[in-house]
This record gives sequence, C-alpha cells and structure tokens, in this order.
Amino acid sequence: MSPSGASRREGIAASAVATGRGDDGTTGLLYGGRIAKDDLVVDAYGSIDETVAVLGVARSELGSVAASDTTRPLAALILQLQRDLFVAGAELAANPDAADRLQDGVTRVDEAMLLRAEADLATWEARIEMPREFVVPGETRASAAIEVARATMRRAERRVIALGRTAHAMGPWLVPWLNRVADLLWVLARAAEQAEHARAVPAMVDGRGIRATTSGKDPAGVL
Repeated sequence: MSPSGASRREGIAASAVATGRGDDGTTGLLYGGRIAKDDLVVDAYGSIDETVAVLGVARSELGSVAASDTTRPLAALILQLQRDLFVAGAELAANPDAADRLQDGVTRVDEAMLLRAEADLATWEARIEMPREFVVPGETRASAAIEVARATMRRAERRVIALGRTAHAMGPWLVPWLNRVADLLWVLARAAEQAEHARAVPAMVDGRGIRATTSGKDPAGVL
C-alpha cells in the first residue's frame, strides 16, 4: 500500500505505536481532524514536547546527585511542570472546532495553573541567591538541562504568540503561563546549581559584564 493509503504497511501491521497514517506528512488533532506536520500548530506543541523531554533529563540528573532539602522538592516540581506541559500541549493540539470540549487544568491551561506557577516562582526566588548579571549555563548537569528546557520553553512561547495571530483558538491563560514557567525555569536552574554548591558564571568578556535590567534575569525574557 502506498504511504497515503488507508491500510498499514505489512511491516508495522502489528505495531502498537506506528500506524503509518502520518506517512503522508499529516498528523491527527485531539478530537479529530488532521493537519500538516509542519503546520504552526504542530511547531508550537512540538516545542512544548521538547521542553517535557529536556525536563526529563533534568529530573534524571537531579536523581543522580545527593538527595537534599533542595533536590527532592526541585525534582518533584519539575515532574509537576512536565505534567502541566501536557495540559498546554493538549490545548494546542485540539481541533479548534472542539474547543468547547476542553477542560480547565486537564486539556486547557487555566488561571489556577498560572497562580500555582507564580506561587512556585515566589517560593524558589526566596530560596536562592540571585545573580546580578546574565549568567552562562553549564555549572552542573542538572542546571544545564533546566536551562535548555527554559530555552525551548521560550521558543514554544514565541510559536504560540505567532499562532495567536491566526484563527487558531486558544484560551487567555496559555501565553501568560508559558511566560511565567520560563521565568520559573531560570530560577530553578540557579537552585539546581546552588544545591550542588556551584555558582553561576557571569556572562562577561574581559571584565565587561552585560547587566540584566533585573537581577540575573532570563535573557530571553528581557532582550
């Protein structure tokens, strides 16, 4: 059968994962319908998926260091963020014609999720020593992985904002939540460094620092 045919190829007929339906370059939406795999919608929730995966690396790295009063709650929060990102991904992947079927906190980001992210941000900001300049990631494996997640989250935020200029329906809390979680991830990267008694390296060249408009701010959020 050709890639665009209705039947599965013999080699994947028994597969629980591969259907072959995407061999024509399309993918399915939540609640039905199909779109091209390079559609802006897929690009947006694909960036969300990347963030979930990289946070998995961060959580694994935290599990390999000595457990402490910082690493345990940090790993637990990262797991919660991974689960919350599935909610954001579901909202983006839903067929716009079925928007009325989305559920707050389950398949659509709601205000409660934003409030929780803001509370977590306040909690962890109070626990760390805040750098006063932009910093270079890489002092620990866990913090570096969290920084990659922050960067992919910022990309997801950009893709979602671009998507918002189209007719694709989204709730009012998705972009603020993405923005807040990206901020939170920057703070969590600093917490991961400090949990291993490492200090962030300032982004300096020959003694000339690039100072943030707010202490140590995520550069993607201010530049």
